[in-house]
Amino acid sequence: MTSLRSRSYLESMAGLSAVVTGGSRGLGLLLAEHLLMRGCAVTIAARNEEELGRARKFLTHARSGARVHCVPCDVTDRASVTSLMAEAAEAHDGVDVVIANAGVIQVAPLESLDVDAFRSTLDTIYLGALHTSLEALPWLRRSPSGGRLALIGSVGGLLAVPHLLPYSCAKAAVAALAEGLHAELRGQGVSVTAVHPGLMRTGSHLAAEFGGDQAAEFAWFSALAGAPLVSMDARRAADRIVTAVERRRTRIVLTPMAKAAALAHGVAPALTTRLSALMAELLPSAPDRTEGGGGLHKGRDIAPGPDGTRHARTGRLRDWCGALNDRAARRLNQRPHNAQGGR
Repeated sequence: MTSLRSRSYLESMAGLSAVVTGGSRGLGLLLAEHLLMRGCAVTIAARNEEELGRARKFLTHARSGARVHCVPCDVTDRASVTSLMAEAAEAHDGVDVVIANAGVIQVAPLESLDVDAFRSTLDTIYLGALHTSLEALPWLRRSPSGGRLALIGSVGGLLAVPHLLPYSCAKAAVAALAEGLHAELRGQGVSVTAVHPGLMRTGSHLAAEFGGDQAAEFAWFSALAGAPLVSMDARRAADRIVTAVERRRTRIVLTPMAKAAALAHGVAPALTTRLSALMAELLPSAPDRTEGGGGLHKGRDIAPGPDGTRHARTGRLRDWCGALNDRAARRLNQRPHNAQGGR
């Protein structure tokens, strides 16, 4: 193992120790899977211990000798992240690769959000990425192979997306953090990769929180996230992300639509902002506050139940376009255990 870990920067990641935050489900779970496929020993971190246990079974099933370590961790708590890195280093002889992936998604019009919604999203997405980066760096600097750090941003951090404003703000901060770390760590033996995916079929619509007209917000978001021509297969996305980290790329934007949107915003930001305003007019409006219905609710509470029932307002479009994403949710640990068919 020592000889593998002392190879050149540009050679494979076989034998390296990797950490993935938010690794118990969705994209994080697939990132861990692809790191294992490249021969890494992997530590996955998340808040939910039950989810972590199911994720470990997913990752080790049919992979004889796969080295997977699970650590409960809340990335909003820096001390928890400090413990995560120390435990990963002890379990797998150091830390060579870190992917900061933990996040939350809130889908709602501005009128249905308060300051706490922005604060909680920033705490998890931005401060989570910051804590992970700062606590990983001492270990990555000591990596014989040269450390690799990746921050999972979003195309929503490159241009603001209506009804995803807290998410876009937090991801924009992650984008700036990744660029700044890349600049400041140049020459210190640690590469930093900024990852900006577009929509992916990860089943994240079930873990997202929805406000305003919750059923209508769930319908449009889950439909787009599952549409084949708009969203990307999550396993393919994870492969491309891990390849970018392996090759020490500075930045990667995934999905043609995300690339086009980011390019358009860079070339014509005012026009792109006006188009976003037009898009916002097509999205569900917030219900009258006097009608109640405030707060945020998880997508899994709005989605069709195990018996096939659904809220009438989720709509046929969501049912047709969301089918692929619903299947991804079942595969990628997004549903509660009792709704996963005993997987």
